Amino acid sequence: MPDAITPAPSARSKCRGCAQTIDKGALRFGEADVNPFGEGETQRWFHLECAALRRPEKFGPTLEATADVPNRDALAEFVKEGLAHPRLVRIAGGERAPSGRAHCRHCREIIDKGALRIALEIWEDGRFSPMGSIHVTCAPSYFGTRELMVRVRKATPDLAEADATEMAKLVATAPEIAAVPAPGAPPADNNPATPGD
Repeated sequence: MPDAITPAPSARSKCRGCAQTIDKGALRFGEADVNPFGEGETQRWFHLECAALRRPEKFGPTLEATADVPNRDALAEFVKEGLAHPRLVRIAGGERAPSGRAHCRHCREIIDKGALRIALEIWEDGRFSPMGSIHVTCAPSYFGTRELMVRVRKATPDLAEADATEMAKLVATAPEIAAVPAPGAPPADNNPATPGD
């Protein structure tokens, strides 16, 4: 069963990227994988934009091989950015920290209660799982690019406009911040092109 872009025959499937329903008739991306519940393979479904943003290494070749895909250039650009900066696919949205207990995965310092942060997820076992968060000011160093806000806004469309504006300013002006390895981990190479931590 190859990866494929096909119309959704119903509105029963949910996107693995955003967890929202894929409308009947909408083009969707099916990522083939081993069926964890039996023999053979299964397909995990994504909106095309979600696939481009979060599964570029799988979606890119299928996009290239499929004719008549709407918004092809925009999708291809998301794929290109995701392949160039692999950590971008981890962006799960922007938010304010509800407490002051979480540590930033980049600098390892506490993220203050109420501070803007970027939530992260990692793909494992066929789904995205939470993997912590980072300071907004650490984001350019962590991801290796400042081109983040389109992805943050798409992941959290309900992000308050004032918060989005503040976040964009922080991303644009953040200094380079060195990565600090987790306790007991080997020293980080501080290369955001290496998925790692």
